[in-house]
Amino acid sequence: MSDIEIHDDRDAGFLRARIGGADGEIAGYVQYFVLEEPQRALVPVHTVVEPAHEGKGIGGSLARELYATAAREAIAVAPLCPFVVRWAARHPGEAPAAPDPLLDAAKAAVGDHPELW
Repeated sequence: MSDIEIHDDRDAGFLRARIGGADGEIAGYVQYFVLEEPQRALVPVHTVVEPAHEGKGIGGSLARELYATAAREAIAVAPLCPFVVRWAARHPGEAPAAPDPLLDAAKAAVGDHPELW
């Protein structure tokens, strides 16, 4: 989908897809956090695509950009979001698998603060 722009708001923990430029309508987002231990990683927890924009590749574009961001930063992705897990399984060349200890640490971090997710 060529008319979406994806913006990373690291401080808020959102990767947002907008239609119509930087000030356009939010079509979807990935909510994530940065895990520091046992290694630095991006941890996607939720992916949401607004109903009016479903089926347009927005979720996949968000997942692809999340992994591309991690690759640029030379860090891992520890996906907990079911959508991102499925996307990664279909795109192993773009989405390296996270080691089990990293996934366990990500799950523990979410469990420590369930009110955030």
